[in-house]
Amino acid sequence: MDFVEENGCVTFLVRHAWLSMRSAVAAVLAEHELSVPQYGTLLILNDRPGCTIAEIGRKVGTARQSANELITGMERAGLIERRPNPNDRRSQLVYLTAGGKSRISAATPAVRAVEAELEADFSTADRAAARAWLQRMVNSEVPIDEP
Repeated sequence: MDFVEENGCVTFLVRHAWLSMRSAVAAVLAEHELSVPQYGTLLILNDRPGCTIAEIGRKVGTARQSANELITGMERAGLIERRPNPNDRRSQLVYLTAGGKSRISAATPAVRAVEAELEADFSTADRAAARAWLQRMVNSEVPIDEP
């Protein structure tokens, strides 16, 4: 994409890369009966058990209402469970179930295989630099707007 380099539009390039990766990952996740947002939610809860629905929504980049619908479907599928928040009666905390832990354990190797295939032509230094840049962007102080 020469026009990206000419115009300095990194945002479009990152979005295009994400859409390409999302398609590839979605295909393997479908084999595990998961969507990309569901897998992302499982990753979040595996790393930080007890998130609120609003926190999950921010981390997966969706509005709170959409996150609530996502959580409801995942709860019905036996992947997560909601518990009362002892510090805030208006919110609930979300945790992985044994089924959710099993599903993420089964799906993660497939996702990693897709990522490895997409990165196959990258040098070790290129992979490290790309991951470092992306992590710095994630860790930036800029808040993520709810759509």
